[in-house]
Amino acid sequence: MIAAFLRLFALRPILAGSLLGVPILTLILLGLFMALILKFLLFVALPVTLGWLIIRAMRNANAHQHDAPAPPPAAEPIQTL
Repeated sequence: MIAAFLRLFALRPILAGSLLGVPILTLILLGLFMALILKFLLFVALPVTLGWLIIRAMRNANAHQHDAPAPPPAAEPIQTL
């Protein structure tokens, strides 16, 4: 297989370069693109989502406190005669 590639390079360098170059460039670009997507998800989307969830949870916690019924009035002490 290596000998066939060497003959291909010797006889047709442009064709051999395109056969080997396009898949390698495609893999490199795909790897870079995936790295960018993972960085975006990790450093932008995840913190924004977590912040939004925390703020929403805090707002919901405050809303439940306002909906709670008032505590019953304190019992008056029994007066003795």
